This record gives sequence, C-alpha cells and structure tokens, in this order.
Amino acid sequence: MAFGRFDHRSAARPEPLSGINVTPLVDVMLVLVVILILAAPVLAAALRVQLPQAQGTAPVTPQAPQQALALEVDARGGLSIDGEALDDAALRARLAALAAAHPDAELQLRADADVPYGRVVAVMGWANAAGLARIGFVAAPEAMPETPPQAAPGR
Repeated sequence: MAFGRFDHRSAARPEPLSGINVTPLVDVMLVLVVILILAAPVLAAALRVQLPQAQGTAPVTPQAPQQALALEVDARGGLSIDGEALDDAALRARLAALAAAHPDAELQLRADADVPYGRVVAVMGWANAAGLARIGFVAAPEAMPETPPQAAPGR
C-alpha cells in the first residue's frame, strides 16, 4: 500500500494528500450539540436543595396535584414551585388561589438546611394568611452511621 511520498516503487510519484477530512469531526460535534440541547433543560430545572436530616422521616406520599403544593426554598431564600421561580407576591397569589379552590390542601415545604429561620416563618405566615392550615415539612432521612468491622475473638 502506498502512502504519499514514501512509495519508492512507482515511477510516477503521486501528490500526497494535503487536506484534512473534517467530516467525522463535524459529525461528532453535531451529536454533542444535540445531546447538550436535550440535556440542558433537564439540568437547569433541578433546584439543588440540601434538606435537613432527621430521624423517623418517611417518604412523602404523593397527593393529587390540586390538593398539594410542593414549595422549595433554596439556600439564598429563593422560592420555586415545580422548578418555576417565583417572587414573594406571586407566591402569595398562588397560595390564595390554592386555598380558594381547595381549603384543605397541603403545603409541602422543602427548605434548604441553610435557609434563615425567618424566611421559613414568613412563608408559613403567608400560607396561614391565605387560608392553608396544613403545612408539611419535608426532610431527608438521617444517614445511618457505619458500624466498624468486628475484630476476630482471641487475637
């Protein structure tokens, strides 16, 4: 097989290939762009909240969407419902609309462990003023401490 100018057997020496084939590079880059476009909304929608840990926590039982409102408070005090960021006035309007439609609805509050206590109390006050009396605090289960391996007796 002849590769450019390393072929000494042929009398007429062909010109070496001077171009780079970029088609595979373009194909790979287009695939990566498509993956990025599809994955970006999923990554941006997740709100990172470090829930406080407590003993005896149980998994949240999902309720009908019209009877429960999952509210997240991030470490900076930002509010969001289902990944949609809200300001204080929009949250109060949403709580009032939920209380008017379903007075027995539950507010499931997911507050980051670093949120100031005053911010959580303010949200609870808004829910109470709107007419929602059921507030559930969501926490992560406490991590079980690892037990050290037992030493063999007699050693």
